[in-house]
Amino acid sequence: MARTAFILIVTDQEGTGEKLRDTIRERHGHVCNVVTQLDDALASIRGKAPDLVVAGARMNGAAVIEPLVRELDKAAPNATLMTVGRGNGAVRSQKITITELPADILPGDMADPIGEAASQAAARRDDHLLKQSLESVAAESFEGIVGSSPKIRKIVERIKKAARNKLTVLVLGETGTGKELIAEAIHKHSDRAGKPHKHLNCAGLNENLLDSELFGHVKGAFTSALTDRKGYFEAAHGGTLFLDEIGDMPLAMQAKLLTALDNREITPVGSTDVRRMDVRVIAATHRNLSERIEEGAFREDLFYRLNQWVIEVPPLRERREDIPVLVHHFLARANQTQGASVTGVSTETLGFLTNYFWPGNVRELKSTMEVLVAETETGQIEADALPEAIRGSRAIVPSSLGSFAGLKIAEVERMLIQHTLNSTGGNREQAARMLGIGTRTLYRKIKEYGLT
Repeated sequence: MARTAFILIVTDQEGTGEKLRDTIRERHGHVCNVVTQLDDALASIRGKAPDLVVAGARMNGAAVIEPLVRELDKAAPNATLMTVGRGNGAVRSQKITITELPADILPGDMADPIGEAASQAAARRDDHLLKQSLESVAAESFEGIVGSSPKIRKIVERIKKAARNKLTVLVLGETGTGKELIAEAIHKHSDRAGKPHKHLNCAGLNENLLDSELFGHVKGAFTSALTDRKGYFEAAHGGTLFLDEIGDMPLAMQAKLLTALDNREITPVGSTDVRRMDVRVIAATHRNLSERIEEGAFREDLFYRLNQWVIEVPPLRERREDIPVLVHHFLARANQTQGASVTGVSTETLGFLTNYFWPGNVRELKSTMEVLVAETETGQIEADALPEAIRGSRAIVPSSLGSFAGLKIAEVERMLIQHTLNSTGGNREQAARMLGIGTRTLYRKIKEYGLT
């Protein structure tokens, strides 16, 4: 199966670059992006790691090779840089591959050597992914937390230290990143292991219901209170209480929770009986609590009470090196639960999976692998089995920033918000997370720009 490469063409001759792009696409099927400014080239590399970069020694009178090498070393260490008429000895790199085209080559003769070099770069990329894939089969997990990236190793160390201390823990991360696994791991490795571990999701619960769920109630406290009922704090006595989506807790309940944490006491609804409690609280949220505080939706004093031991969980797109590990982990689990015998994924499939943005994070990857195993049942998962959103991810190339010249900032912002909403299927909370703004801010801008 043909390997598709992503090529970045860096040139100050836009017309020549676009013609070269079209020829490469037609003859070799590779995806190309043409940029005419160095800043645009560096931004493109940071936004999407290229397999091959083609550049002359200078652009618009400025040297470009050294800045490109520095950025590629950081963001795309497996890439190839093809220079036009520049000796390789002038610039060195410990990571990327540097080749050159003859200085006297005609523009019309460049497409084939570039296309062939891109195919070789894509093959090296896929071989690298395959090597990662094979290594990942034997990768170990820590209490279901799978990965070997520096960020995951740091999280595991934070979990182990949290298990040894007595502090309140706050876990921050997008939906689907596995915050509940972290809470379970802390409990299991703490001196409270073997004692109750309770989990309450605070999202969607109104003040009265949450009051009863947390602190319990006595018979007759309200119409449907036919018997006494323990709340989650009492049920977790001696153990751990995991309060998920704490950022969505109503303000009035935040005050009661703060009092309970400070005094280590609770009072059931409808009672005057104060009860002592011994509970370690682990809280989690996908929301930006600093933003929520500014909006008046979260108490600053509660934030500082919860913010004793923070564990930040990165989104999957920020630890792509863990994706091959997770792919094999979820494939093996799906084989077991579904009675399937899928042997693995092709290198092309793994390339698409690694390149995808994963807005739903690890939870979305798990669900995707379950569906792929169900559809494939035996043999290897090929790229044509992938959903279109994932298969099309290699073709999502950042546009040249030069194309925004002349537009007002508000117009660019409007286009960005609309594009993000389209990519999430209209899911506004997910779009807000991707844009790095609060949901309330996004709603205001949607109304301001008349978006749908």
